[in-house]
Amino acid sequence: MLKGHQSWIFESKPTIISSAAVVGPFEGNGALANDFDIITEDLWLGQDSYEKAEKAFLEHACQRAIQKANLKKEDINFLFSGDLMNQIISSSFAARTLGIPYLGVFGACSSSMEGLALAAQLIDSNAAKYVLTSASSHNAAAEKQFRYPTDYGVQRPPTAQWTVTGAGSAVLTQNGNGPKVTSATIGKVIDMGISDPYNVGAAMAPAAVDTIEAHFRDLNINATNYDLIATGDLGKIGHEMANALFKKHNISMPIDIFTDCGLLIYKKEQPSFAGGSGCACSATVTYGHLLNRMRKGELKKILVVATGALFSPISFQQKESIPCVAHAVSIEM
Repeated sequence: MLKGHQSWIFESKPTIISSAAVVGPFEGNGALANDFDIITEDLWLGQDSYEKAEKAFLEHACQRAIQKANLKKEDINFLFSGDLMNQIISSSFAARTLGIPYLGVFGACSSSMEGLALAAQLIDSNAAKYVLTSASSHNAAAEKQFRYPTDYGVQRPPTAQWTVTGAGSAVLTQNGNGPKVTSATIGKVIDMGISDPYNVGAAMAPAAVDTIEAHFRDLNINATNYDLIATGDLGKIGHEMANALFKKHNISMPIDIFTDCGLLIYKKEQPSFAGGSGCACSATVTYGHLLNRMRKGELKKILVVATGALFSPISFQQKESIPCVAHAVSIEM
């Protein structure tokens, strides 16, 4: 059901009956290691390229989520998936392996919540019985595509973020035990003219604030309706900018409620620069850490606002700025 201008209320409250998070070794040494289903020993997963390895991460996450739901892949009606590779090849090739009717999504790093919102919409409208939603990224693959191959050892500025290697996936259905998806707000594309591919946190912060403001306005609520509000991958720079924008827009955002997946995933002593990023950042933190906290009773209601920088190598070469988007999904126990 449409609520306000750009939000949906899911009256049936679709249930996340299972979720899975698969990560690489750097993430496995991070702050949330205990919340991941699989931690791999290397970045390759037996593949001969980083791009093929990302596909394998995604396949493992999807298969683990289906297994944890006590289902077979033949039971899943539709698969939503997104990633950062050109033409979302990680998702498309993983869908080839899984053999599930597939709808690819691209919202850059916002793809995780874009997929979750669309999956909940299908369940809520009785258009599907089981929907699998997922997202992935790979540090070495993303750096090679958007900036420089990691093998070059290029010096990175303090504003840079560390693309998370991994994948997250979840299975939704109308009934069952688990966290419920209750609403979503679809974001607008916001572009404040930032063009530095090493400063995407700052580029994405205005989009995150715009979507959160729209969510509050459409649902006539405020931040205190949630135990936790987590942006996707603003990192340190973007998180600070978002807090400044909240003050500028007279939006009350308590410090103890507002966090960022890119700030949660790594330990402070890890060389992640300004924090984590990538499609797998919000996907693994949400489908691993945050949902585990909800299942333990530590959190009752959260809002995940995944943020995405919608640029490409071509747009950067043409000296375009970086348009950004953020999609918010509320989850309750």
